[in-house]
Amino acid sequence: MQNDKLFRFLFDSAPARGAQVRLQNTWQTILQRRDYPDVLRQPLGELLAASALLGSMLKFDGSLVLQLQGKGALKLLVVEWNADRTLRATAKWEGDLPTAAGLTELLGQGQFVLILDPKNGTPPYQGIVALEGDSVAEMLQGYMQRSEQLESRLWLACDTEVACGLLLQRLPEGHGEAEDWHRLCALAGTLHAPELLATDPDLLRHRLFHEEQLQVLKVEEQAFGCSCSRERVGGMLQMMGAAEVSDIVQEQGSVEIICDYCHQRYVFDEEDCTQLFRPMPDHNSPTCH
Repeated sequence: MQNDKLFRFLFDSAPARGAQVRLQNTWQTILQRRDYPDVLRQPLGELLAASALLGSMLKFDGSLVLQLQGKGALKLLVVEWNADRTLRATAKWEGDLPTAAGLTELLGQGQFVLILDPKNGTPPYQGIVALEGDSVAEMLQGYMQRSEQLESRLWLACDTEVACGLLLQRLPEGHGEAEDWHRLCALAGTLHAPELLATDPDLLRHRLFHEEQLQVLKVEEQAFGCSCSRERVGGMLQMMGAAEVSDIVQEQGSVEIICDYCHQRYVFDEEDCTQLFRPMPDHNSPTCH
């Protein structure tokens, strides 16, 4: 069975397109870098799979960020998909989480946030809606229906080994009949999490849609990737300002930053911080040789 691949496909006889994703190595890397409570692993893995599915439908160079923000014990689930097909994910919570709690209970009152951040300098786009639904799939479907006017259906599943998902999106009017779209949703609606987790994507597609005419458009490899770097952390410290950074160094001896996504540790000692705020030489100055 293939690992960490995404399949995009198009129905010839129905007004819909689709995508499947199966993430094993990527998901294992995320779990190895931080000890997430058992109750958070499923929604975080499902959100990770959803980001790859939704990102595959975009035609731009940049990143897609999906966030579930709450005021309950679970403060944040966030994943980031990049156009180079790399993904990362993290979560923030307080205290000991109840092991039998559902996602809605963990989040409490909250909101879903989608951010599109192009690399070409265009300002990021941000969409925010209130949380509705009891699962990651229901929350994302609600957002897309209200904010994007794009009818979509998601089937997501995750365990300790793999995160995977299936996405169907209805094409605009003029591409086929409504009953064809509803037929595809009914076929996919027979899918349950154990089957989604255990079945090879090609075989699963055949099981669900063997009476439909469809073509696989592209197979894309996915991988874990984190965009943190010492240079980026240094830039963040510069934004904090020399006075605040100096206070931390005086109190702690150094500034230590740990990436929320990959847990890479960055340490800036007093000399490092001095260099960060040292004025750059003006090469246009007549005294500069």
